[in-house]
Amino acid sequence: MKLLKFEFVLCVTLLALAGCSSNEVDLDASPYSQAAAIKNMGGSYKVGSPYEIMGQTYYPREDYKYSEVGIASWYGEDFHDKKTANGEDYDMNTLTAAHRTLPLPSIVKVTNLENGRSLVLRVNDRGPYAKNRIIDVSKRAAQLLGFQSKGTAKVRVEIMAKESVALKQALLGQDFEPNYALYNARSEALSVPPGAGPAAVEKQNIPVQTVQADFDRNYLVGAGTNAIAVPEKPEIDMAPVRKASVYAGGRYYVQAGAFSKQDSARNLSSKLQKIGSVSMMQANVNGTNFYRVRLGPYGSAEEAGQTLDRLRDYGIPEARIVKD
Repeated sequence: MKLLKFEFVLCVTLLALAGCSSNEVDLDASPYSQAAAIKNMGGSYKVGSPYEIMGQTYYPREDYKYSEVGIASWYGEDFHDKKTANGEDYDMNTLTAAHRTLPLPSIVKVTNLENGRSLVLRVNDRGPYAKNRIIDVSKRAAQLLGFQSKGTAKVRVEIMAKESVALKQALLGQDFEPNYALYNARSEALSVPPGAGPAAVEKQNIPVQTVQADFDRNYLVGAGTNAIAVPEKPEIDMAPVRKASVYAGGRYYVQAGAFSKQDSARNLSSKLQKIGSVSMMQANVNGTNFYRVRLGPYGSAEEAGQTLDRLRDYGIPEARIVKD
């Protein structure tokens, strides 16, 4: 009984910590959503030139195979609200970290080898430079990894290559191939127990058209819909969504997202019926099936642009106009 009580308190504590900051970048959101949040905080993508600290020269570089075991420390109040190396204001209550050479930002998985806890962090600063430590994590990250009181811990730091590359390309305004798109990066320590999230949206029988394609840069594999509020009783038009078709001469569509899971595409399609006519299309890209969610067709780019603005206001900044 005491053990169950302890586990409940730990769960509540972690959930409370997960929502305590307004400067958090949601690592479950699409790369474009993360990039927009980082830019709004003054951040940017950078690698940087070699630099010298205390007689030691460091050489920043893109190393997407990086994995290292060493000592982690944490930094807090003395640096809170000061600028990070990539231009953001440091917030000790967010899930961030400092590294001496990795690109800024990068997504890394940090595992405390002394207690087995793991956490996914966003590297946005340089450091540490003392006592051969390999990473400095935020105060909040140290709390969740279980070494705030101790001050240091032996950890393994591994770069999450796909997530890091996708975030880089989003910050630079580049398209990225499906195999580089962001997958769910939620940290194990912050996972929400089953049934604790918002009410599920009722599934609908949405027809799917199959399309063959050799390559399509418009897919965001696993791009979440976390930015869209899900009411307990969604007020959506439950009318069937019509099947998409390709028109001679080409028509304009607004693509809200593309998913590797059909349920995720159905969920987003249901929410967007209040905005316009929604189509869900299946495409095969290099042997993998994806489900595109599109609104339209529209007769002109200007008309499609009006819907694009509505989607972005609705909380889908990665929406884009496509033409068939």
